[in-house]
Amino acid sequence: MNSRICELELKVLYEISRIIGRVLQLEQALETILSILSETLSMKRGTVTLQEEKGGRLKIFASHGMTAEEQERGVYCQDEGVTGMIFRSAQPFVVPDIGKEPLFLNKTRSRPVEKGGLAFIGVPIMLHKSPIGVLNVDRLFGDDISFEEDVRFLTIVGTFMTQFIMLDREIKQREDRLRRENRCLKAEISRKYNHFFMVGKSPAMVEAQGNIEKVAPSRAPVLLLGESGTGKTLIARIIHELSDRARHPFIKINCSSFTETLLESELFGYERGAFTGATASKAGRFEEADGGTVFLDEIGELPLNIQVKLLRFLQDKELERPGSTRNRKVDVRIVTATNKDLEKAIRDGTFREDLYYRLNVFPMRVPPLRERREDIPLLVDYFLEKVSKEYGRKFSFSPHALEVLAHYDWPGNVREMENLVERLAIVAEASRINVEELPAYIFSRRTKADRAPSPEAFSRLEEMERREIVAALERNNWVQSRAARDLGLTLRQIGYRIKKFGLENLIVERRARAAARNRRP
Repeated sequence: MNSRICELELKVLYEISRIIGRVLQLEQALETILSILSETLSMKRGTVTLQEEKGGRLKIFASHGMTAEEQERGVYCQDEGVTGMIFRSAQPFVVPDIGKEPLFLNKTRSRPVEKGGLAFIGVPIMLHKSPIGVLNVDRLFGDDISFEEDVRFLTIVGTFMTQFIMLDREIKQREDRLRRENRCLKAEISRKYNHFFMVGKSPAMVEAQGNIEKVAPSRAPVLLLGESGTGKTLIARIIHELSDRARHPFIKINCSSFTETLLESELFGYERGAFTGATASKAGRFEEADGGTVFLDEIGELPLNIQVKLLRFLQDKELERPGSTRNRKVDVRIVTATNKDLEKAIRDGTFREDLYYRLNVFPMRVPPLRERREDIPLLVDYFLEKVSKEYGRKFSFSPHALEVLAHYDWPGNVREMENLVERLAIVAEASRINVEELPAYIFSRRTKADRAPSPEAFSRLEEMERREIVAALERNNWVQSRAARDLGLTLRQIGYRIKKFGLENLIVERRARAAARNRRP
């Protein structure tokens, strides 16, 4: 092969390889390749025709040496013209003179057929041994070089194009997956949002819903106050989803989960060489959330040094990475949450007053469950319906069990309730969950007496139940497994009742008496 041609081929392939990492738009990438062929070799025109996803027609996707109108006319059926034949056969085809080739249709009307003498070459673009398109060009190297050399080199170029097409498809698949995940996440948020308030009919929750709808469209910082498990994280996400920032990131940081040094790096990032081990620069979470929302949970645990940097960021809307002297403009909305008394923390000197006023533009108190007891039965039913779907079984609480749950204080709030309902569903042996299957702490951590069920409501039922258990144990020589079978209970269920009624010492005493009687001569 001519050394000059070899040199030109290497130059073309080198130029094509350089654009792989730079061009993310497929049409632009293919047009760049055609442009390189034109600038380096003798090619005046070139087209890349790809099969449409719907309908299967062949359509010019990228071109060089054509007007937009000419390219628009380049649409072929798979049994039409030279392009259709190359696609169907998956074999190259050479037209030495387009004026003498009946298969050459010149649908684009970009080549002067009447002049004659113009050569045309096409090769299939293959993916996984199947054609996905056609690469057509005028002669590459001129009349002094064989058509075989044109075809050979064009086939190599077509392989490069296949790589671009594969990369483009992978990117689109990933984007489609991310869009689906985003839609699912938004649907999940919407469902959670609706359920969170649908099962919250108490005045406290109606007020919270109104506050969310008022503040979400604004840019104001929001400070969520309330106990653990009340739903502060969910409300922060709802505020983000209902704002004009919903298309941008929502990033949550728990301020108590990091040491001071790590938290500073997490929030503000750092430059290479800022400290030992910083081998590369890293953007902080504020930069990553640009345009979106940052939720700082447990803000009361923020170290004083970081409080100073956060205050400066809130005032100036720009930050400076550790190890850098350049300020970066960042647009984020701040939502914070705490279960601490920040005003007391200010008096104690652990929280800055100026930062508090910056964060406390729109304070929202999220009420604990014990302050909205009318929501408890509705929430229990909601979580029961949820676990019933997850486990494929229908669950329900007995009226007595529901009464006990309604008068429990729920120190862990909604999170505790959800975990308890799921745990009970896992261990339940029947679809009906009775009071004896509730954990002992539910009874030991009751609310105040004026909220509790009257003793009479429990005493008659519990006394009858206690007598029945004692009688069954006595009939079965105080052996729990036999008594359980006698009553139609599981060993776990009778064990719960024995613990509930404080019968452990009685069983030990009666067993000891029986053993002593058996030892007498």
